[in-house]
Amino acid sequence: QVRLMESGGGWVQPGGSLRLSCSASRSGFSMYAMAWYRQAPGMQREIVAAITIGGDTRYQDAVTGRFTISRDNAENAVYLEMNMLKPEDTAVYYCNFLDSPVEWGPGTQVTVSS
Repeated sequence: QVRLMESGGGWVQPGGSLRLSCSASRSGFSMYAMAWYRQAPGMQREIVAAITIGGDTRYQDAVTGRFTISRDNAENAVYLEMNMLKPEDTAVYYCNFLDSPVEWGPGTQVTVSS
């Protein structure tokens, strides 16, 4: 079973930026579409951004223009660049395979507050 590990979260003031990283425990990452998800306190997990094998991207309306998903297949990694962060972006962020999610990793906490 592949293991996913997210990192890069932290506390940031509104308007700030963070870059999240996701790595997998085994190779073959490049063969799958990937996505970033987030779960705010008391809310259901929701998809934030997705990237296909070929690099096409899609975003949730609330983050369009502020977040950028990318992948480095050679490094077996997926990234989420988050700019102009808002308090409502506060959540635990997770990565997973888009079409067939596996066991969720620990996620990385993002807190946006002044």
